[in-house]
Amino acid sequence: MKMPASHAEAIRPSEPRRQPRPDRSRSQVLFGVAETKIQPPVLRPSLVSRTANVNRLRATTSTFVVAVTAPGGYGKTTMLAQWAGRDSRPFAWISIDERDRDPIVLLRHVAAAMHAVEQLDEYVIEALAKPGESIWTRALPRLGSALSAFGPLVVVLDDAHLLRSGDSWEAVMALADHLPDGSLLVVAGRYLRKLPIGALRATGRLLELGPEELALTPREGQALLRSAGVELSLESATMLLSECEGWPMALALAALALRENGADLQAGAPRFRGAFRYEEVSAYIRSEYLTRLRPETRRFLRRTAILDQMCGGLCDAVLDDEGSALELEKIEGSNLFLVPLDRQRSWYRFHRLFRDVLRHELADREPKLVPVLHRRAADWYESHGNLESALEHGRLGGDMRRVAGIVTTIALPMYHSGRVVTVEGWLEKLEDPALLKRYPAVALQGSWIHALRGRSEQAERWLRFAELGLHDGKRFRGTTAQRAWITVIRPALCKDGGYQMIADAESGLAGIGRDNLVRPAALAVLGAGYMLLGQRGRANAILAEAAAEAERLGATETQVLATSERSIIAAAQDDAPAAERLAHEAHELMEEGRLEKYETTAITLAVSARAALRNGHWDEARADLDKGRHLAPSPQRGLPWLTAQTRIELARAYLALRETRAVQSLLAEIRELLTERPYVGVLVEETEALEREVAEIGAAGVGLTPAELRLLPFLCTHLSFGEIGEKLYVSRNTIKTQAISVYRKLGVTSRSDAIDCAARLGLVDVTSRAA
Repeated sequence: MKMPASHAEAIRPSEPRRQPRPDRSRSQVLFGVAETKIQPPVLRPSLVSRTANVNRLRATTSTFVVAVTAPGGYGKTTMLAQWAGRDSRPFAWISIDERDRDPIVLLRHVAAAMHAVEQLDEYVIEALAKPGESIWTRALPRLGSALSAFGPLVVVLDDAHLLRSGDSWEAVMALADHLPDGSLLVVAGRYLRKLPIGALRATGRLLELGPEELALTPREGQALLRSAGVELSLESATMLLSECEGWPMALALAALALRENGADLQAGAPRFRGAFRYEEVSAYIRSEYLTRLRPETRRFLRRTAILDQMCGGLCDAVLDDEGSALELEKIEGSNLFLVPLDRQRSWYRFHRLFRDVLRHELADREPKLVPVLHRRAADWYESHGNLESALEHGRLGGDMRRVAGIVTTIALPMYHSGRVVTVEGWLEKLEDPALLKRYPAVALQGSWIHALRGRSEQAERWLRFAELGLHDGKRFRGTTAQRAWITVIRPALCKDGGYQMIADAESGLAGIGRDNLVRPAALAVLGAGYMLLGQRGRANAILAEAAAEAERLGATETQVLATSERSIIAAAQDDAPAAERLAHEAHELMEEGRLEKYETTAITLAVSARAALRNGHWDEARADLDKGRHLAPSPQRGLPWLTAQTRIELARAYLALRETRAVQSLLAEIRELLTERPYVGVLVEETEALEREVAEIGAAGVGLTPAELRLLPFLCTHLSFGEIGEKLYVSRNTIKTQAISVYRKLGVTSRSDAIDCAARLGLVDVTSRAA
């Protein structure tokens, strides 16, 4: 029998695209992006044209964001694909999926779609394609700059409700600011909770299309019914459309009932009266559609419904059978809610409502088969190198041994590459005590990642589960490498002071292979232990080795941390040039590694701010300080020694700016931490020194103004007030007034004392005073 189209409305193109067709294959080669990801779906020419909405979109010039929001079955994708076929502007199309919640993955897909429209420069491609490139300070600005150089175009994010990450939405809106004149950003999905709709409405930059706008008009409804083989008058079509509340999918289902049952309007309409709920769709699809299929076809459909996307080979593996490619071709020819995903008709997906019905049927009829099907899918994906998909199907299939193996293989490399959102999603799904005891390798890696992410309680809990899983009574039954993991994580949590921290770290290093990713972390912890004891020379040498090993193994976060610690040591030894060089190196590594939002990089921002202050870059310093304070874990969380040290470095920078309120707040947080973890060596003494310095400042805690900060470097020279005024294009009296204000705020009475105080606070570089 002839089935209706999988989408309720469709396209009858009236105008050809006037721009050259994008070269999608070029993007696939450069970025490894599937062609189906960056092109509109293939539409059948017999489907109904949504002329009114398409013309409205083509004529939109006063906004730059279009939000298309409606439940499934409203034809959002179909309408946008029609528009893409009729607009003179090129379309950069991205079909969003779960992986796009990782901002680097999303940006690569956007770049691939742009590249298909107009070839991107090599420096943009490299920023996104090479591991370790920055998102927020390098890759995103480069991609935005490239976008602004385009001619007018339309960027479409379809299924944007799957874009759940706040970071990904932040990247999207940043790119939107770079859209060239005459361009549009279109986001379409079932809901768009993270889109700043209120702000866009307030500025008049948003066009919204919801269920009311997407509902079929009577003429469109009549055309849809006619395309499905149902001839009704406009009045009857309007009645039926009203019962369906304008929902194209519901009307398509009604048309199927009318045609197949030979019923008239009065027989068909009552089925769709009232509020249309999923249960009604499900019941209707089951009773009026699935029951008409051959048993073999229905079985094929419900068993392959576990897949988000499918091809012949994958279906063969899941079904443990052959001939799936031919079966998919037959199903598509029957208009059985199967959506082709590429022009070659190799990959497909079910319409989501239809797939939900099939999955419920599978769970009802063959519940014991569900995990078997998922395990087969995991086998196929793993054999084809897609470990992420294999992991998810393995989890749904209850194959936790496979899941544990994949997580311990790829979690740390992915974490170090900047894909923390993805890794934390896995950890969240694995947080089961029994599971963590059974697979202690997962618990150990999770414990370390939780510690680095500033969740010390979770880190300790996961470490405890790992230890329980690795001990059989009094006997340790784990591997040497697992024992080493424990002896690295435990000292990092710094429960027993610097000496024990060093002993545990050295013990762990003895059992760690040269190519183990935990080796750089163990060296960093060992170096931190010596630094807590005040042995700076020894600490610096070990931290240098940790940074070198981290660079060799790709553990960028550890490299950034070790380099930041070395900058602190150099500053403590009054080696300002080395401190600045290392701070700059750490900051660059942080950006290149896409680690700007990792908690451990708060200390990098702190040392970078101090270096900026020494060079008079006040705005840059304040920006780093604000980011660093926002990133720093609360006193109750994180690695205790690193949390305290980060706050000390932030406090020193704020003290240089004479922002004593911020310093006092940070000192209070440090004291709170020290009540729980008092054994942090010299950090206690450094805290007390800071407290004394703040007390000495007393009431003179008002910060220096930008003009006074600008004056400080000139006070270090032999220039007179008049000569300084000439340099700064102000009068001698103005300079004198500013200098007196500086003396008062610094609590001194002479120019030389002011220079000494400013140097001690890090506001000027002591090595440059003679110059």
